[in-house]
Amino acid sequence: MPSDPWTIGRLLQWTTQYLGDHGSESPRLEAEVLLAHARGCKRIELYTTFEEPASDELRQSFRGLVKRRAEGMPVAYLVGKREFFSLEFEVTPGVLIPRPETEHVVVALFDAVKQSGRSGDGVRIADIGTGSGILAVTAAKRLTSAKITAVDISPAALEVARRNAVRHGVADRIEFIQSDLFDGVPPDAVFDFLVSNPPYIATSEWEQLPPDVKNYEPRTALEAGPDGLAIIRRLIPSAACRLSDPGELFIEISPMIASPVELLIRSTPELELQPTTPDLASHLRVIHARRRKP
Repeated sequence: MPSDPWTIGRLLQWTTQYLGDHGSESPRLEAEVLLAHARGCKRIELYTTFEEPASDELRQSFRGLVKRRAEGMPVAYLVGKREFFSLEFEVTPGVLIPRPETEHVVVALFDAVKQSGRSGDGVRIADIGTGSGILAVTAAKRLTSAKITAVDISPAALEVARRNAVRHGVADRIEFIQSDLFDGVPPDAVFDFLVSNPPYIATSEWEQLPPDVKNYEPRTALEAGPDGLAIIRRLIPSAACRLSDPGELFIEISPMIASPVELLIRSTPELELQPTTPDLASHLRVIHARRRKP
């Protein structure tokens, strides 16, 4: 007897099982994202096509994506994009894949701008270590009169960030600077708000990371020396000198380094530590500091 035809629904069912067997924590979601990409449609459109036959061409394209995912390649790199703060961003293997935890930095920034009363023309914001540009672009989309500076040491990351700025129509309001922290930023440039999602994984933690992270994402965007503080230890004092009066600093951290980072802030005379923001799992996630009044 002939086997059942390969329909969209059957492809999803089989692939969900296959990816689950190969270690995926969200096999159904990943199967849907990959199939929608191969089919050139939105994921939600799959739900009305379960009985539709899958062409040989579609199955071949989808099979290649599924094979690479089972080998460990992150879905975001396979489809070339990831959603962040309800916006779609291009991602490549040259940049860190956006994570939901980083949205807490955005929320903290927007709340601080609103409370400061400085959301009018000319508020100055810098994103240090911009990567794919998620913080800078999201800020530019929401704070339409802000002046944004996006800094990264990686030329490849800056190119991705620029394309994301163009994609969202904010490229004319973001200045992109290739620089190691503030080294290449004009010496007289100061900012009302500084945000950063720096590398903060300790070297000892590296081998414990999931394979799809340690084998595919850029190590320089994740690992930061023996204690995870190599970049943050440099960032905090240099940021303190670049804040306006008043000015505010937001840094995404690992919960495991919250105490030493808070101590670094307390040890910086120009800064005053504010309450650290927890994520949805109640883990300390966003360090907040304010320029100390003279």
